[in-house]
Amino acid sequence: MSEIGTGLQNATGIRHAIARAGYAFVEASEMRAALGRFGALADWTAFAESWNDLLTDTYMADGGRYRRRRFGVYEAGKQGAIARGPHQPHYQTVDYNRLNGGVERWFEPIKPEISDGSSLRTILEYCRSLFGRLAPDTTEWHIEAHQFRIEARPGVQGKPTPEGMHRDGVDYVLVLLVDRRNIASGTTTIHDLDKRMLGSFTLTDPLDSALVDDARCYHGVTPVEPENPALPAYRDVLVVTFRKKV
Repeated sequence: MSEIGTGLQNATGIRHAIARAGYAFVEASEMRAALGRFGALADWTAFAESWNDLLTDTYMADGGRYRRRRFGVYEAGKQGAIARGPHQPHYQTVDYNRLNGGVERWFEPIKPEISDGSSLRTILEYCRSLFGRLAPDTTEWHIEAHQFRIEARPGVQGKPTPEGMHRDGVDYVLVLLVDRRNIASGTTTIHDLDKRMLGSFTLTDPLDSALVDDARCYHGVTPVEPENPALPAYRDVLVVTFRKKV
């Protein structure tokens, strides 16, 4: 069994990989099977198409206009409903985000029909189960969900992680690919706390996923470029973070 590639056929294998190495790359077929234990992806087409309605991130300190996003906040206990919380800003300290940290960033909310749809709810339930087993003493979670589209244009790279190799300042992170059109690169790299590389992989198919123990690993993604400069080029991902409430 490897943290990169095939072999994580079940929830136990994925959990053991994260516990052992601090991360796991889960291929689409395996992620689909893992998610299937927690619900359906019945609205996947509408879920994926909702990335066409994201708004430009105007907080980019590098002046870039290559990132679009929406944002939602949730609260969850060990069991019971995962509740959508009041809309609020996304905030990271400069310790975790040297580029855009230190300010409250208000993004447009994830639309209710997506937030309440089967795909996102199934993903959240899966994450609660997985991360809850990795941190069994946790009784309450603060959850943030981010819809990201990174666009690439001729001569202008799109940067999935413009802050570079980083940690998010949470406990656990899921990065799930929704779509990838006409782009080259976008390689995910995982590093230990001494910034030595532990592994690298590329999310290429919808549902390909990276799962990261944020306390143990840095992660980053290389910039993307258009393969065909005459066509639209973008990388769509859902990022879900879980932080223990204290």
